[in-house]
Amino acid sequence: MNTVAVGDIRIGEKGHLVLIAGPCVIENEKMLLRTAESISAIALRLGISFIFKSSFDKANRSSGTTYRGPGIQSGLQMLKKVKETFGIPVLTDIHSEDQVSYAAELVDILQIPAFLCRQTDLLLAAGRSRRPINIKKGQFMSPWEIENAVEKVRSTGNQKVMVTERGTSFGYNNLVVDFRSLPIIRGRGIPLIFDGTHSVQQPGKLGERSGGQREFVPALCRAAVAVGCDGLFLEVHPDPDNALSDGPNMVPLGELESLLKSFIGIHKESRRYEEE
Repeated sequence: MNTVAVGDIRIGEKGHLVLIAGPCVIENEKMLLRTAESISAIALRLGISFIFKSSFDKANRSSGTTYRGPGIQSGLQMLKKVKETFGIPVLTDIHSEDQVSYAAELVDILQIPAFLCRQTDLLLAAGRSRRPINIKKGQFMSPWEIENAVEKVRSTGNQKVMVTERGTSFGYNNLVVDFRSLPIIRGRGIPLIFDGTHSVQQPGKLGERSGGQREFVPALCRAAVAVGCDGLFLEVHPDPDNALSDGPNMVPLGELESLLKSFIGIHKESRRYEEE
């Protein structure tokens, strides 16, 4: 298994579970800092490595009239403040080649959105940044196909690539997780993150926005940790019902710690089983 180093964190290291978490989109600086501080404290108490995530722009919203974010300049400055205030690595999405160099100066991990995971020029530009790259597996792709996207990044000499599983399209407005994809991707030596919140998303379900079934996040995450993953990706919000993006599938901040305790327990037990 290749490992991806993000500061002192080693994603893909045996026996090590990483948390990537934060709100879907940057709504304002106050909420961003509050959420980062709370999750950081939880991660410290539980002894789990933590990377903060949020998007400065949600370029693939269902409707052109819904909130997208504060934009790249303002958004990246807020993420920089999170990084400097709490001493934690940060991750954000990029959508075009011209965003790569600016984002790479200020954040630790560049993320390729699922709908863009086959965009060759974007993947090559991201790879040339030398930053660790997280590729969201497209809802339309098999687990073995995503290796092609990984190899595009690696062709630049950048070996710091991981993949996030986030469900596969299953008819209209629905996703399903095929848990065979986790060992398939990890079996190719690629660190694998499981996205428990986007996997319960219902794309376009509410017409101008997506729906979601956050009540199933715990079950899917427990299954992913038991099957085997190197980290969990969770969108977390202090008040998901009033969030400006992805509210129906985000985890309420107040429930995060108890959920993580159960996931960590399963992870420890599954690793012990693997070693026997």
